[in-house]
Amino acid sequence: MIDAVEVAAALARRFEGCYLSPYLCPAGVPTIGVGCTFYEDGARVSLADSPITRDRADGLLLWMVRTVYLPAVLRLCPGIDDPKRLAAIIDFAFNLGAGTLKASTLRKKINAGQWDDVPAELKKWVKGGGKILRGLVIRRDAESALI
Repeated sequence: MIDAVEVAAALARRFEGCYLSPYLCPAGVPTIGVGCTFYEDGARVSLADSPITRDRADGLLLWMVRTVYLPAVLRLCPGIDDPKRLAAIIDFAFNLGAGTLKASTLRKKINAGQWDDVPAELKKWVKGGGKILRGLVIRRDAESALI
């Protein structure tokens, strides 16, 4: 059986990249590793933080997916019973935040079981700074392929 956490983490690795030193993401948030903005103890990433190893980056990603985003998605969309679909929505929440998922029509479609409408809803989330970003288009396509 497919492990939703592993599939979601693989999507994040593919689209976030891995940066061992802290950097500012496109939204201006200090980030490290594979798109992580905070550590296991809740401390936010700072640009003054020390670099991490690739193993540490992967461990942090898996921890974040397993303990932050998987529970958030299951709480917000309790009816997802397919691991591929779950992985796609976990990646969406990892990329845009659980708050975005909570307030979205995407969530309403998922919770209503309207899976045929979910890819179109995912594909609405492709802008950064008001512009369509190719990387987000490709990411939403990859998530949609799992639906």
